[in-house]
Amino acid sequence: MRIAVLTSLFPSRERPNEGVFAQRRWSAMARRGHSVRVVHPLPWAPPLGPAHWRELRSMAEREERAGIAIERPRYVHLPRRALGNAHRFAAAGVARLEATERFDALVADYAWPAAAAAQACAQRGWPLLISGRGSDVLAVAELPHLRAELARALRSAGAWCAVSEHLVRAMDELAGEARGALVANGVDGELFRPRDQAQARRELGLEREGRLVLVVGHLIERKDPLLALDVFSRACAASRSPARLVFIGRGPLEAELRARVARAGLEARVQLLGEAPPERLALWYCAADALLLTSTREGRPNVVLEALSSGLPVLATDAGGTRELLESDPRLLATSRDAGALAAQLNALLAAPREPETLRALGQRWSWDGACAALETLLERAIAARKAPAR
Repeated sequence: MRIAVLTSLFPSRERPNEGVFAQRRWSAMARRGHSVRVVHPLPWAPPLGPAHWRELRSMAEREERAGIAIERPRYVHLPRRALGNAHRFAAAGVARLEATERFDALVADYAWPAAAAAQACAQRGWPLLISGRGSDVLAVAELPHLRAELARALRSAGAWCAVSEHLVRAMDELAGEARGALVANGVDGELFRPRDQAQARRELGLEREGRLVLVVGHLIERKDPLLALDVFSRACAASRSPARLVFIGRGPLEAELRARVARAGLEARVQLLGEAPPERLALWYCAADALLLTSTREGRPNVVLEALSSGLPVLATDAGGTRELLESDPRLLATSRDAGALAAQLNALLAAPREPETLRALGQRWSWDGACAALETLLERAIAARKAPAR
């Protein structure tokens, strides 16, 4: 199958970890014999400006990653013009798709703003599948003018999927039709697997003794890293065991997070590591004693799958599709966002951890082979629907 992907989120040389979950999906499809190419429109950035503008300017117009060809046409992105920006993004993507080789189906991967191309796809007879991952559906649905556009796009596309049942229901509600399907992310069981904790700590240059808690993800509001810091601080106060907290990720809350660490006098116990490549992240999962996730909104968090597959206990707030991963073990799912209650639950988890292989079995329920098979079925249906004669 020749598959084209239109997306606003995909790794690049400058940002190798941004949207890495998408690269994993499409690399898995390519390994199954499909031809995959990605169109990743980027905002035009002026020559002078902040660092993220310079990163945008330096991203190659054409690149190949993990055997996938990526093209990055430019479009004009204006402040506070979300709907217009979505249409300009879509127009740039459609123009590039028309100018290149033919394809059998198009996937709007990361639903918004890629779904803004739905009308153009319908006019050209292109089979379109809209794929939701989290905030691209849930955050957009909270904005009335964008909610209506996404709902129209879903009905025009006629086929949609999401990485969690929670998101599938949200997309069905938007469209007013129950036609969504689950296409969950898989996890790389070879990379993310249990290993000796002492060896992992040696490789990372860490002390062998003491508890280590990880927070993995962007330092943004919906991930709520400030709550994670509060939970850790309270957990330390309630326990005599020495512990450390490591944040892996970057984002706009970094400065405030550092300031709160300093005010709490936790500089010796808390480290902000920045981003880590997957191979390094896999070591951190094995070196740690728990993963803490305090999100207010999630699709189906990859970090939970990776941690479980690595044999690492998880304590995650009940947000979006997280429950679908953890509901079989109530010790891993936090139903309260109260920092004191979370701290008590974290200490209980650290005091009586599960067996690594038991946790791995939870994570390994979702494989890339199963995810790709479900995606193939949906794409075949979308292609057949476009070919069927009108009645």
